[in-house]
Formats: sequence, structure tokens, C-alpha cells
Amino acid sequence: MSRAPAPPRDVRAYLDELTRRTRAVCGPHLVSVLAVGSLALGDYRHGRSDVDVTAVVAPSLPRRALPDLAGALAHPALPCPAAGLELVVYPAGFAARPSGEAGYLMDLNTGPSLPGRVSYDPQESPEFWYVLDRSIAHQSGLPLFGRPVREVIAAPGRPAVLAALRASVREHAAGEGHVADNRVLNGCRSVVYCRTGRWFAKRRAAETIAAGEEAFRPLVEDALRSFERPREAALPLPPARVRDFLGWVAERVEEAAGTAGGSTGSR
Repeated sequence: MSRAPAPPRDVRAYLDELTRRTRAVCGPHLVSVLAVGSLALGDYRHGRSDVDVTAVVAPSLPRRALPDLAGALAHPALPCPAAGLELVVYPAGFAARPSGEAGYLMDLNTGPSLPGRVSYDPQESPEFWYVLDRSIAHQSGLPLFGRPVREVIAAPGRPAVLAALRASVREHAAGEGHVADNRVLNGCRSVVYCRTGRWFAKRRAAETIAAGEEAFRPLVEDALRSFERPREAALPLPPARVRDFLGWVAERVEEAAGTAGGSTGSR
């Protein structure tokens, strides 16, 4: 397993304070705090990326602690220097077993560029986001506190991950609420996962697709150029080309699901 990179200087103090506040609220019930997403994959871009954090807690954590934690971490009570914070809290028993479910105790979205949201009911959210996040976390999660990631986050099975990718591609094809460049780059990462069984940073996955798929190279290169800009200044991409690309991505996911045995919904 490759060693996870250290958090970038832009968010290091923020992560330290987030971890301190999480420990203060959860006390001995806190098992681990992990940086996931772009931080774990070494592809965090200041002004563009969110800070993605996973916390794992013991079953003994009082449920009243969750609203307290949301209040302690919400922007601007804790000013977020990134586009936003996406923090998910899982119970230790759930996180330690493979699953295709959402399974969280709390999902907090907050920050200057992220609509504020807090949920305590996993039935309120599409499962696929959490399956993909836990798959990335198991592979590359960056420990900030507590037990190592492989001891607390189980890898969802490949059929569950492929089912989640299928749902993710549908979500990005719909386009609503997603920046066009991110839809393209997520599609690249999905195809590379289907081919390799590993998660790569969006930019690295996009470079792989651009090098090997001549028909989509101009679109992917445009998406990479746009991704260098702040989220609010993203470049427009031709909608028809984005739809065609995501249709091709969907076909690659379906092929991978067939190779895996066809039952992409198993948990």
C-alpha cells in the first residue's frame, strides 16, 4: 500500500482544529478521524476541492453528541478554508464490514461554496456516494487520529462498487448541481477504476484517458484546463460532448459489471 501524502499546508491547521473539536465532543467514543477524497489521493486543489473527512465512533457515543459535533464544525463557527467540508460519521461496527449501503450516523456539508446540510438518516441520501468514499478511504485514507484506516474501514466488494459507479455515472449524466469539468474527470476516474481495480486522482485518471482515447482527448484536456480554475470560474464544456463521453463511461462500467459476474447490487 502506498503511503498517503501529508495534508497540504493550506488546510493543515484546519484539519488539526477539526480533529481537536471532534475529539472534544466525542471523547473516548471516538475511534478514528481520516482524511479521504482528494486529500487522501494527493490531488487536493485549493479553491476547487472540498475537504473530505470520515470519523468512526463507538456504538456508545450518545446520539445527542452528533448535533453538538455538527455545530462545532459548521462554517463559519469553524471557518473552512476550502470550497467546503464534507464530513461523514460512521458507527464502528458498520464501517468495519463491507457494505453497499450509506450507513452513516451523520453527514455534514458546510463551507463557503457548499450548500449547508446535515443529515442523521442514511435513508435520506443516495447510497453510492458513501460506498465510493469508503472504497477510496480503505485504499488511501489519511489518518488524522486514532486507529489505522484498514482497521476501521472495510473495502466494499467490487460488485457493490460497480453498482455505485453505475449510479454515479447516471447522476453525473443528469448534470444538475455538478460542474461540467468534474463530471468529465469523475467519468475518467470511474473508467480507470473499472480497468485497474484501484482509485487514482482525477487528474491522473484523466491524463490516462486522454492518452488512450483519441476521440475524447480534446474534451478531457479542456476539462483538465478548467479544473485548474476556481469552482466559480470553471470553463463551459460542450454539453453534447459531455453527454457522449458519459455515455461511453456508462458502457465501460456495464462491461466491468458483466466481467465481475453481473450482480452489481450485492452487498
